[in-house]
Amino acid sequence: MPVAQRAAVPAGTPVPHARPPYEHEPAAPPGNGPFWRRLLPALAVLALVTRLPSFTRPLWNPDEGFLATEARMLGQGAVLYRTVVDRKPPVLPWLYELCFALFGDGSLLPVKALAVLAQLLTAVLLASLARRRWGERAGRTAGSLYLLASVCLAPEDAQAACFEVFMLPWTAAAMWCADRARWGAAGLAVAGAMLTKQTGGAVLAPVLLMLWTGRGRGAGAVALALGAVLPVAAVAWLTGPARLLFWSVTGSGTYASVAGSVPLAVDRAASGATVAAVGCAGLLVPVGALLLARRRAAPPELWLWLAASGVAVTTGFHFFGHYYLQLIPPLALLATSALRALPRRVLRTAVGLSVLSCGYFLGWGLTDEPPDLPHSLKVARAVRERTRPTARVLFWGMHPEQYWLADRRPSGRFLTAGLLTNYSGGRGPSRVGEAYGVPGSWPVFRRELAHRPPELVVDDSRGKPYAPGRLPSLRAALARSYERVGAVDGAVLYARKGRGPE
Repeated sequence: MPVAQRAAVPAGTPVPHARPPYEHEPAAPPGNGPFWRRLLPALAVLALVTRLPSFTRPLWNPDEGFLATEARMLGQGAVLYRTVVDRKPPVLPWLYELCFALFGDGSLLPVKALAVLAQLLTAVLLASLARRRWGERAGRTAGSLYLLASVCLAPEDAQAACFEVFMLPWTAAAMWCADRARWGAAGLAVAGAMLTKQTGGAVLAPVLLMLWTGRGRGAGAVALALGAVLPVAAVAWLTGPARLLFWSVTGSGTYASVAGSVPLAVDRAASGATVAAVGCAGLLVPVGALLLARRRAAPPELWLWLAASGVAVTTGFHFFGHYYLQLIPPLALLATSALRALPRRVLRTAVGLSVLSCGYFLGWGLTDEPPDLPHSLKVARAVRERTRPTARVLFWGMHPEQYWLADRRPSGRFLTAGLLTNYSGGRGPSRVGEAYGVPGSWPVFRRELAHRPPELVVDDSRGKPYAPGRLPSLRAALARSYERVGAVDGAVLYARKGRGPE
């Protein structure tokens, strides 16, 4: 039977541009067929199973507590970057606020469910990217490897409904859109990533590389720029451009500095990288094997995505464990690309290591207790017993979840001692104090103490460098207006003079 001939294309007719497969890779077959009908349920189950530990505790780390307290204040009329402040962009506080408005503010379960959906969406986008470039088996591999590795960190880092979890779908979407030359949509995704967490903007580097090596650079660059700038401009208009810039970027100079804490920062970087490497061994083995074989089987934009994400992890020199989540999507795609060029036994090794790592970290999460949660519960219970439901209190410490657990309103806009003293993980005592807080914060804090004094102050410093004894303003306020009324699990309680227990 003669082979059917294609219809002739009239001269001058534009031919739609499709991204060529990399190094003779077979393009994905046309149509969906059973691929998504089979893969989506499997990925959904895997996403839910891997995040089961997140549902077993009220919260996992202080970031969740900060967001919960912040969202509750926003729901009660506070204004972001004015009467409640944060060093992060506004998308996630607004998302928490929305969940509280719809489902009540007594539980984080709705947000935790959205975190499962965020991880599922990231896996689906990575699977779609891999399938388009390398075929259906690669799509299944990329989505599965990502979910298996996504929880392979300490539970307080991997299981929290934190900024990185909600940032990653935006970064994957930016790469997905750029891969299809949808530059306006890619810009929107880059903006979404940056407005969720500042370091999400790192994905712009591989997107720009894909734009540069593709066609239609002029129109594509305009669309990409408009897509990225307009959402940020809209958010700046809503929150105030100067306030958004200050709290998201310029007001964190001392927080991002490593001065005085180089040994601590190096130690945290090494320990965090070790845990991440062990957890992601199933991804690192094929990538390492490919590098050792000196074979080129991955597009350069994936390497750039990984490198840019690595720079994002180091930004600020704090090296919290959850920062390393940003490395996992590009690593999953690089591993998938590498597995195509390596013997099949390497695939079995990679999958086996990923399953073992996931199982270990999943068991860790199901049996572990979040750090300091028992302490915070005890302190919150003591505060509830000593104050009226309408009372305003001040928890002087690094656990803003205590406001949420106690169901008491903060007396001011600063939810942690870190904003006022520059204390945080990986910081020594040399650059902690009133002089190192957010610029302009102490005059505001002193004014809040004078005009709206808390009924109860909880000194939860427990020997840390931000103890009131080292801070003249707070020490004077306590001596002038408060008296010690008790202690609970190392935290000291101060009530206003002349007031008994409420």
